[in-house]
Amino acid sequence: MQAAEKRVPILGEFREFIARGNVIDLAVGVILGAAFGDIVKSLVDEVVMPPIGLLTSGIDFAQLKWVLKPDNPATKANEEVAVHYGAFLNTMIKFVIVAWVVFLLVKLVNTIRRRDAAKPDSEKAAPGPQEALLMEIRDLLKTQGESRTPTRH
Repeated sequence: MQAAEKRVPILGEFREFIARGNVIDLAVGVILGAAFGDIVKSLVDEVVMPPIGLLTSGIDFAQLKWVLKPDNPATKANEEVAVHYGAFLNTMIKFVIVAWVVFLLVKLVNTIRRRDAAKPDSEKAAPGPQEALLMEIRDLLKTQGESRTPTRH
């Protein structure tokens, strides 16, 4: 143990916590999730929404808003108050895409698990050479023990 860990045991516990595989896996998942979010944002903004905008006569969903108080052009400050429901629609589309991809991933994992569970036991794990040798020794000992056991009449 290091000197700081002897004085403050919580540091040692924290180091053990961070070193666990689950924490590392979670960190990797969060990083990949953030990168995946950027990919989905680009997919929605650059690929999905332009054709939808074309089908709806060139409407840019990201710019759709309900103005509650218009901007006063006489002042320099932006005084507009608006509900940006177009941005909300874009976010909903992104959510549906992410949910669909997660669904497909879970479906794939479940399919693999069901396929592995359906395999016969002989296909799942054939004994290795050491296990086979130990099984032969066990069987020989068992037969020798049975031949030495006296039978009662």
